[in-house]
Amino acid sequence: MTQWWRKLGQVRRRWWVLGAAVVVAVVAGPIVTVRVSGQRGIVTLDDVEPAPVAIVFGAGVRPDGTPSSYLVSRLQGARELYEAGKVSVILVSGDNGRTTYDEPTAMADWLVNHGVPRDRVVLDYAGFNTHDTCVRAVEVFAVTDAVLVTQGFHLPRAMYLCRGAGMHVQGLAVAPGHDSWVAAAPNGVREVPASWKAWWDHTTGRSPTFPGPKETSVTQILREVDGQ
Repeated sequence: MTQWWRKLGQVRRRWWVLGAAVVVAVVAGPIVTVRVSGQRGIVTLDDVEPAPVAIVFGAGVRPDGTPSSYLVSRLQGARELYEAGKVSVILVSGDNGRTTYDEPTAMADWLVNHGVPRDRVVLDYAGFNTHDTCVRAVEVFAVTDAVLVTQGFHLPRAMYLCRGAGMHVQGLAVAPGHDSWVAAAPNGVREVPASWKAWWDHTTGRSPTFPGPKETSVTQILREVDGQ
């Protein structure tokens, strides 16, 4: 009887190990996929190849309606791309899900106030998350080639999702927007579940919160630029 119980215990341990391995693979595999594959195409400002569009992802606005420090860093990166002649259009995509909160307008205002012509800025008011921004950029605004502008902790996930949406992308990592590693730590922690969700959204083909209608603002600007 003792030997039988010992063998049963060994079998149970093997099943526990196997189960743990499966859980780790299911949880860690997608995260590693997103983080590793998303590194491809991340470049410096000098190495960015000219592209039609820069996409700036929303990152919060202050109570007074001005961009957060994280968002200012992203907008500065997009402005530098435009001033360097690397892009012709800047698509700002953020949350405007309620009348009292408007990321895209705050983003556009900042760019215009810092020298980017208003007619080169296009607003996406339904970029509620990274997946929605990427899918809408392709399906609503007909963007097929873009430079993604965001912080380094967020960039691999953005690259993975926009590439998965059918876009050719380069990534420009901008300044963190803070001066302390303590402030940065939550972002790194958040990217773990966010990366798994990104894999799930892409794998399941989740539709954005607001999938349409199609807009021609980006393509119209690019046609005008080509005709100059």
